[in-house]
Amino acid sequence: METSLLTRARAGDGEAFGLLVEPYRQELHAHCYRILGSAQDAEDVLQETLLSAWRGLTAFEERSGLRTWLYRIATNRALDARRSAGRRPQMQRPEVGVNPELPAPTHTSEVAWLEPIPDHVLETLADHRPGPAARYEANEAISLAFVNALQLLPARQRAVLVLRDVLGYSAAESADILETSTESVTSALKRARATLARHRPERAPAPPPDSPAERALVDRLTRAYATADVDQVIALLAEDVRLSMPPVPFEYRGRDAAAGMLAAVFARVGGRRLVATRANHQPAFGVYQRERHSGVLHAAGLMVLTLSGDRIAEMTIFDNNVLARFGLPRTLPA
Repeated sequence: METSLLTRARAGDGEAFGLLVEPYRQELHAHCYRILGSAQDAEDVLQETLLSAWRGLTAFEERSGLRTWLYRIATNRALDARRSAGRRPQMQRPEVGVNPELPAPTHTSEVAWLEPIPDHVLETLADHRPGPAARYEANEAISLAFVNALQLLPARQRAVLVLRDVLGYSAAESADILETSTESVTSALKRARATLARHRPERAPAPPPDSPAERALVDRLTRAYATADVDQVIALLAEDVRLSMPPVPFEYRGRDAAAGMLAAVFARVGGRRLVATRANHQPAFGVYQRERHSGVLHAAGLMVLTLSGDRIAEMTIFDNNVLARFGLPRTLPA
């Protein structure tokens, strides 16, 4: 089937080309997202990749499989995008940390930009099993904490680690994709693994998606937000919890720091309604707060939870710009 589609596509059949690359579209999108940390940038690079593949299909020599050839184009396009300084907005410096009503953050984030990715973009990732050299399972390799940690690596190290430890390509295959030597790949992988080990704490496994344990935690959090019961929210936090708000470069680390921030927010705005969704194979919520006079609920961002056992290890709160990707509105009726 693939051979027939390839022959037709090389002859200029656009429909055949679409059928040829469709099985790889979602995994290529996820690959670009891991390297870039931005769902929008990943979508842009995916489109550039497919356009480049369409234009260069006659030059595809079939020395490697079509999937590997597409990964070569996507990886190098993503690295080019990382070098383009104009693709990302500047970091924001809002009232947090300078407003006397809110506690000062405990840390400044090292990651310049991060966005969540909706689960519907990731639906078929499990259909393509990684190679035998892979070190990460599919859910972990797209988790927000993992993608965040990847952004701490230089771009070339990031690409090497994803190719080797997420996709399971061999050192030789990775070198061919990146047009470098196996020695360079091996050296970059060693440094990348060491950096990730320093920045990724050991945690208990998260409960399986939509499991009774996950649903119980989500239900407790939703009720606590609705009733502005900050003590119940705090009770769900791990001791080493991290609260962050990309692209705001401030973080609250540890239960006491996160509790102070949450208490200050709840004191100012009261209860909030959470609308459940999923991001990065993790529980996520559109967060809405009620306007006092009209009762209309206005969006206050998207919150993604990283779970560790029966506790929340990370709360990552994104601004309203990401809501449309999740099919969430800016307002809800009273």
